[in-house]
Amino acid sequence: MKFTKMHGAGNDYVYVNCFEGRVDNPEQVAIKVSNRNFGIGSDGLILIMPSQTADVRMRMFNSDGSESEMCGNGIRCVAKYAYDHGIVTKKEITAETGAGILTLQLFTNSLNKVEKVRVNMGKPRLTRAEIPMLGEAGTQIVNEPLNILHTTFHITCVSMGNPHCVIFVDDVENFQVEKYGPLIENHELFPRRTNVEFVQVISPSEVRQRTWERGAGETLACGTGASAVCVAGALNGVTGKKILNHLSGGDLELEWADDGFLYMTGPAVEVFSGEIAV
Repeated sequence: MKFTKMHGAGNDYVYVNCFEGRVDNPEQVAIKVSNRNFGIGSDGLILIMPSQTADVRMRMFNSDGSESEMCGNGIRCVAKYAYDHGIVTKKEITAETGAGILTLQLFTNSLNKVEKVRVNMGKPRLTRAEIPMLGEAGTQIVNEPLNILHTTFHITCVSMGNPHCVIFVDDVENFQVEKYGPLIENHELFPRRTNVEFVQVISPSEVRQRTWERGAGETLACGTGASAVCVAGALNGVTGKKILNHLSGGDLELEWADDGFLYMTGPAVEVFSGEIAV
């Protein structure tokens, strides 16, 4: 199997060009290639595929083999790959995902290679049914208490096409992400599990985020999670609707615009290409 390793703010995936090839068992392939000791090493597997409704289609698999609806860092790299490798020639393209069709604006350097991508992440979904989350379907979850191991967290839940649980903390660098992340990810409130963002507010326009990603553990960045944090900060009145988010692997710019859509801008980097037996 031919592949390309790419990352967006350190959130790294193995990408396969399915315009030229195919992956028959992506769940098992994702587990194999993601292994950082015996595989390529990544947060998961992303397939770049033809689409009947958009310029490209993205399928994304976590390192545990589970399929996710969307990946904000991953889709920027899909756009970069598609442009740099001649699948598309436009600098504004559409991508089909499990969360719907998204529009991406590509920014190139002097060598006409994509360096940065702005993604219309869509409108955040805020009700329990949309997230999904158990409870009264039409209600929102903003600053709601959740008890974990005799500790009460206040959670705000948002779907950006995939579920997110945002928790604001005083000291994110020293927070026990590996202790609490999996407990919240697998909490009975979330029938499809959830991603968890632990966030420290630096100022109304700046935050620091660590992410426990559903099916992958702690990752260096999460684009949909950063988008959810922008929404959660505004809903709780602790940030404005336009923020700079410092993730472990780099920075993302987020804006919850007046049109109701969430826009994310960040880097996309190709690391290397190769071939592996699967």
